[in-house]
Amino acid sequence: MLGNTHWFDQLSLGKLIRAAAHIGVTATLVSGCTVGPDFEPVPAPVLDSWQKSNVLRIDRSTGLTSRSEPATYWWKVLDDPTLDKLVRMAYSQNLTLRTAGIRIYEARAQLGIIIGDGYPQTQQVAAGFKQERVADNVGVLRDISRVVDFDPSFRRWDVGFDAGWELDIWGKFRRGVEAADANLIAEIANYDDVLVTLTGEVAKAYVTIRELQEELAITRRNVSLQSQSLGITRLRLKDGVTTELDVQEATILLNNTKSLIPKLESDLQQAKNALSLLLGLPPNQIDPLLGGRRRVPRPPLNVAVGVPAQLLNRRPDIRAAELKAQSRAAQIGVAQADLYPAFTISGAIGFKSSNLAELFQRQSVTGIINPAVTWDVLNYGRIRNGVRVQDAKYQEAITEFQQKVLKAYKEVEDALVGFAKAKQQAQFLVRSVAASRRAVKIASAQYRDGTADYTRVLNAQQALLKSESQLITVRADIVNNLIAAYKALGGGWLPANFNGFIPESVKEEMRARTNWGRLLDPSALSPEERDLVQPPSPLPRLEKRLPDV
Repeated sequence: MLGNTHWFDQLSLGKLIRAAAHIGVTATLVSGCTVGPDFEPVPAPVLDSWQKSNVLRIDRSTGLTSRSEPATYWWKVLDDPTLDKLVRMAYSQNLTLRTAGIRIYEARAQLGIIIGDGYPQTQQVAAGFKQERVADNVGVLRDISRVVDFDPSFRRWDVGFDAGWELDIWGKFRRGVEAADANLIAEIANYDDVLVTLTGEVAKAYVTIRELQEELAITRRNVSLQSQSLGITRLRLKDGVTTELDVQEATILLNNTKSLIPKLESDLQQAKNALSLLLGLPPNQIDPLLGGRRRVPRPPLNVAVGVPAQLLNRRPDIRAAELKAQSRAAQIGVAQADLYPAFTISGAIGFKSSNLAELFQRQSVTGIINPAVTWDVLNYGRIRNGVRVQDAKYQEAITEFQQKVLKAYKEVEDALVGFAKAKQQAQFLVRSVAASRRAVKIASAQYRDGTADYTRVLNAQQALLKSESQLITVRADIVNNLIAAYKALGGGWLPANFNGFIPESVKEEMRARTNWGRLLDPSALSPEERDLVQPPSPLPRLEKRLPDV
């Protein structure tokens, strides 16, 4: 509250303000030192080019090219309007992404708190009234009351302002702002990373659904084919030209194939449920969005993967890891500032009077200014260890960043190898499926003619089902590896941040509870935040696609 008047009792209000301002300006002029390390870009492992070997080649034979960086809207290369619609829905409705967006506004508010620490940390406007009556039997006052007429009641009115300010001599608060600012930008990078992951997961779930739909279709087609074969064996048994063994073998194969359908239907529904969760919808609303049964999307013949150097700039999780290291570096300075003396200015200014009518007169001015220095020298060991803790956390963040870069290289290489080799595998399976279909026709014809036993038909039908199922799986693997490659390359985050990180309906809900000022306004983005919002890379022209099988 208000301090004692002391030698400021007769000081005018203007002189008191000038004295406080003089001390504050002097302290500001000497507060140019900032302790702790300045952040330097973290050294990262460098990869000149993607692997060039017999396993993976970036050339026309694999369909991989480094001529341009991957498209931001990479899912459009699959040329599937349904997938495009689902991705847009996920961007607007996914709750995990919404949570990441809310964390950005939380970090903005935290930054505002840290910035406020650079101003007087304690501030208070106070007003009050006090009335006190001294007991008649109190020592000296009792003696005085015998000599003179003395009123033992006291009244005091007061109003004023008091504040305390720790000056940022060593840059403690500036380092705190630096750490909070890096944390805010890291949250934006985390939001972009969620976008990358979300896009990949939506596309993968969609491909899984189409894969299972195709597997169900070929399984049912093989059930129909095997049912016809069973009918033939029964007719031949009735005519006495075959044995019951053929009928039982045909029955075994047919029922084994039928048993695959319930599991595929269960897997299909679970895949739809997973997609509905990504879209923020209940499961019963997913079927109308998917439409009827369709094929697994066909990838383009050529895929642009860019060069490794672009990876460090594109992947938001790598940017977030480096920003985390920057925040940790600033925290070292925050901790190190406690090793030095702290300079504070505290004081109060206001009016005091025993008469309310005279409260705001010049004679009622009172105040105190109290510059002080505190130095926590007895806790030097604890403070030193606190600095060491922050330094260790900074080194951990550097190591995590470098590990993140190596992991990113691995993810890209794995996806590219998987994509290229799945394409080669599909070429062999295409021939296998064609041969299996021909073999079934020949074996069935020879069995009807009596020139081959039923074992040939049985083996041919089993081979057909296996090869057709493998081909569908490999075709889905091609697309899934392509999705993994684009995800590993950091594709899928959009410069939609200018429109806000959360839907307007959520903002209105938050504004109804709390005064958020301009923090929820997209135009309030800082220059650093705006630098993160890059224009989308152009979508390459796609004139050729893998052939249908």
